[in-house]
Amino acid sequence: MSIHKAGRDSTVLSDFIEVPGIGFLPVNAFVLHASQPVVVDTGLGLPDRDFVASLGSVLDPADVRWIWLTHPDRDHTGGLFDLLSAAPRARVVTTFIGAGIMSTERPLPLDRVRLVNPGQTLDVGDRTLMAFRPPLFDNPATVGFYDDRSATCFSSDCFGAPLPSPELAVADDVAVVPAEELRDGQLLWATVDSPWVQMVDQDQYLATIQPLRAMAPEAVLSTHLPPALGLTGRILETISEAPGANPFVGPDQQALERMLADFEPTGTTTPRV
Repeated sequence: MSIHKAGRDSTVLSDFIEVPGIGFLPVNAFVLHASQPVVVDTGLGLPDRDFVASLGSVLDPADVRWIWLTHPDRDHTGGLFDLLSAAPRARVVTTFIGAGIMSTERPLPLDRVRLVNPGQTLDVGDRTLMAFRPPLFDNPATVGFYDDRSATCFSSDCFGAPLPSPELAVADDVAVVPAEELRDGQLLWATVDSPWVQMVDQDQYLATIQPLRAMAPEAVLSTHLPPALGLTGRILETISEAPGANPFVGPDQQALERMLADFEPTGTTTPRV
């Protein structure tokens, strides 16, 4: 895991996972250094990850007051229960649906849950976080937020992109990715992660992007993209194109067998193609 600062008041805990035939997908968690520290998502749940230990190099886990769960997919919740044990004062920020989804695997302690819906706010001591639903999402419990004090938007899966190398996946700034390569990766991810976007009314979809334009964040922190610093206009234009992108069609059984035949151990958890 790579750890670095991003924008004002935020630290990124960068990880990645290799997706055969697609690329290296960033998997980030974040710390917002508010007076009541906020951890945003808790990384992968793979056996060789120790999220709490990595977080400990950024701040004492016992000081965490809020765990903002952007949605309860497994690449966002890997260290959640370990962190709840290590941070006895922390409460999980999610939605009613999010808490329900989590309860199908391991129930959240409801006295440690704070339900926040899009359009509502959360006071974290020295600032107020505004919850919103990102334009692109793959889970009905998805809630990102905007911190106006640091002008940072935490966008969950929205804006994500698989990238061609591990080094790019954990980069400090997505600006190191060539512009056309970034655009193609973001549109691919939009069709993989939010395939419904190609079936909606385009004008209604574009209207969901306008609140982010109005926010005009200096930094956009997505779970599946290196930090986007000063690139908000460009990445908003890219996701505006998502309804017209080519639909994603995944590998079939024959393609899987070819991948397995070409398998070479890489030290990661997935085959290399």
